[in-house]
Amino acid sequence: MLTRTPQPEEASAVVDDAPVTGGQASPWRLIWRRFRKHRLALVGAVIVLLAYFVVVFAEILAPASPSAVDEKHTYAPPQIVKVDLSWDDGLRFYANGYTTERDPETFEQIHTVDPDKRIPLKFLAKGDSYHLWGLIPGDRHLFGAVHADQKVYFLGSDRSGRDMLSRIIHGARVSLSIGLVGVAVSFLLGLFFGGISGYFGGKPDLTIQRIIEFLMSIPTLPLWLSLSAAVPDEWGPLARYFAITTILSVIGWTGLARVVRGRFFSLREEDFVTAARLDGCSRPRIIFRHMVPSMSSHVIASLTMAVPGMILGETAMSFLGLGLQSPAVSWGVLLQEAQNIRTVESAPWLLIPGVAVFVTVLAMNFVGDGLRDSADPYK
Repeated sequence: MLTRTPQPEEASAVVDDAPVTGGQASPWRLIWRRFRKHRLALVGAVIVLLAYFVVVFAEILAPASPSAVDEKHTYAPPQIVKVDLSWDDGLRFYANGYTTERDPETFEQIHTVDPDKRIPLKFLAKGDSYHLWGLIPGDRHLFGAVHADQKVYFLGSDRSGRDMLSRIIHGARVSLSIGLVGVAVSFLLGLFFGGISGYFGGKPDLTIQRIIEFLMSIPTLPLWLSLSAAVPDEWGPLARYFAITTILSVIGWTGLARVVRGRFFSLREEDFVTAARLDGCSRPRIIFRHMVPSMSSHVIASLTMAVPGMILGETAMSFLGLGLQSPAVSWGVLLQEAQNIRTVESAPWLLIPGVAVFVTVLAMNFVGDGLRDSADPYK
């Protein structure tokens, strides 16, 4: 039976859905092509980008100041946004107000959503003043009450009457930035020690690997707690922020160092490294000009997988009272109020920061898994 041999241009067309024109595809373009086929990774990437968009514009997106206290609305339940459509006024948003009563036995305020009370809402509403990025003054929020004196709690309030949605948005700035800063420091430590271990081998490799094995043999959570407990209580929020970041970074560099060491072992015998060595290139040039760019995709995938661990570490320490403390706002600090079962029973919306942690960490794991599979040349 005769078969037709495909022409060269036909063979190249079926290699990929989007053939490359004008030359060979770069490694990054090949990684992007494989990454696009990972649906969960794409969804996770969108969620992560939205999360960091919220971090950048937290002051505008938050409907109120995270520290604004209202004793009249302690543990107020969430208010649902409703839409009123009419021919005369068009599309209007509103939320029902509260009817407040006091329990005669416990003297606790009980808030009930009153369908007869309406609080008109609009976009770019005027509210609490702020300084965007600490520089630009403003008082406009993305969505809120038309009248600034009316309070709206889209995700309820805490024991001090502070808006939970605003605190979750501002808490994302602290929790997500700790992940990035901690991973940046871990990257420098892992690249330095892993590079020395993998390139030189011998006694430097033996010493560094024994240190890594010692750190990895210690249970992570007790080590976090012991180091964070050593932070003085009189330190302010900024000092504790950098202390917690340093603790997470010092412990989290070991995994990346193992990855870098393995890649250096495999690359130092490659032909292009041997050619650079015979050409008289110095060791720093061989490492940073030839070897590090060749494994950048694997390093990025490892860093992406490390960010969720940093976020969970900060959340765990703050939840147990050994990390960030009020008035600092992070997801772990917000979850401290959810430790009391009786409080959670009467105000279950205090667990919403835990949902934010779960969704963000899961999305980052999907992205890291997709990058790791896409960076594998043998997949």
